[in-house]
Amino acid sequence: MVGEALLALLMGTFAALLEVLAGSGLAVPFGLGVTVLWVLRRGLPATVLLAASAATGWSGGPVLLLICAGWAAGARIRRVWTLVGTFVLGWALFTVTGVWKDAASVSPKLVLGVSLGGFLVLAVLPALYGRYRAQRRALLDALRDRNDQLLRERVMVVHQARLRERHRIAQDMHDSLGHQLALISVHSGALEVDRTLTDRQREAVGVLRQAAVAAMRELREVVGVLHDESTAVPPAPGAAAAGPARGGVEGIDALVESSRTAGAEVVLSREGERRPLPAAVDHAAYRIVQEALTNAHKHAPGAPIGVALRYEPDALVVEVTNTRAPELVGVRAGAGAAVSGGQGLTGLRERARLVGGMVHAGQTPEQGFRLAAVLPYEAAEGGKEDAAAAGEDDWVFEGLPPAEDGGGKRRSPAMGCAVGVVGVGVVLLGLLVWGVVAFTDGTRDATVKKERYDRIQVGTAESAVLRELPPGNNLFTSEYKGTGPTPPEGAACRWYLLDGAPGESWNDEHVARFCFKDGVLVEKQEYVSKN
Repeated sequence: MVGEALLALLMGTFAALLEVLAGSGLAVPFGLGVTVLWVLRRGLPATVLLAASAATGWSGGPVLLLICAGWAAGARIRRVWTLVGTFVLGWALFTVTGVWKDAASVSPKLVLGVSLGGFLVLAVLPALYGRYRAQRRALLDALRDRNDQLLRERVMVVHQARLRERHRIAQDMHDSLGHQLALISVHSGALEVDRTLTDRQREAVGVLRQAAVAAMRELREVVGVLHDESTAVPPAPGAAAAGPARGGVEGIDALVESSRTAGAEVVLSREGERRPLPAAVDHAAYRIVQEALTNAHKHAPGAPIGVALRYEPDALVVEVTNTRAPELVGVRAGAGAAVSGGQGLTGLRERARLVGGMVHAGQTPEQGFRLAAVLPYEAAEGGKEDAAAAGEDDWVFEGLPPAEDGGGKRRSPAMGCAVGVVGVGVVLLGLLVWGVVAFTDGTRDATVKKERYDRIQVGTAESAVLRELPPGNNLFTSEYKGTGPTPPEGAACRWYLLDGAPGESWNDEHVARFCFKDGVLVEKQEYVSKN
């Protein structure tokens, strides 16, 4: 704050000093105004630029403020068209005040050209550089933020991949080992009630059954721990399919045969025209049948089971049903208690969802159970969640700029500023050429040759004299008005530089004056003006 206040006082003092040197008598108003505008330049860059443009067009005191206001406007006005409109309006004010002040003594056309060149140099060029610096700083900040975000994303992707693989392992353990342990339990349960076995054999089978049940319980606990730690990311069908081959739809026959060998009554039926399936859908159908058979063996041992595969026009329908379990006699209490971790149906629904299908499970009116899955022939694509489940690292974070296509080109903030600088340079070069040409023409229009001066005689009609004289230019002759001998009373005079009459010293200029009255040349004078 102290530094800003000192800079404001310094700017105001500088403006007042320039006004004192120019002798305009506006040192105090301009000094105070520049001080206030300097303080407001950051909060109101457009307003300060317009005020500085109007003030600088009237007088040169606030010229340093105009340079700083152009810099601040270029750096702080973000919308391009707002910035362009502000500078166009600023140039208009700069030009209007200049024409208003100097139109009486200088050609408005010349004021227009000078104001355009001056505004480009004093305001537009600083604005372009300020905008380049601001955009470069913003780009560097964005790149730093993006780099930090990418580092965090990399850690996150590694963590998610680890959890995803853990979930896949848990799911495969549940589906494959659980199924095999369930078959062991069913086999041992069937042997345990076999009347042909001796008591010792039946006791050994019971121990085997209890061991299988304990193994199933421990497996459920391990799977539950793995699943709970990785629920943030669903299992990847692609990853599951990439694991050890467990069979697809073709492997369902082996599952049914294994259940029949265990003593279960299983009927497999297929309907419709068979067609090839994607690996993810094929694997999901196999796992659904495997899990349904496992649940039937556990919860309804001895009940008939029906497995149906129906190839519909747009999807594969997998259905597994079982009736109510018959009452078993001779089984010791607690020997047939089913062990369930609650993960089977959840995993099946997730598998079906990931390939764009769905699973329905529930009891039938006959107190049995039915599990049905609808699996489309083409796995779902395009969703962010499914892409993440399929192992694609397609993470989207707020605040990151979108990735560009391979054929696209990045736009550099320096490019726009460079184009602006080149454009301003071309305009300035054009103005310089125009200024040289205008100066040459103005000098020629304000100069009369000595021979022509001598040829013109007093008493000649004004129209005839004006045809002999050049049109004149007040920019070069306005300082000669009121100099030389006193002109005739009531006469209107015209001043010219006299070419061909040597001066007495290097700073002497010969002036030719023609005075007209009542349409006649009444006097012509040649005198030397000291600069």
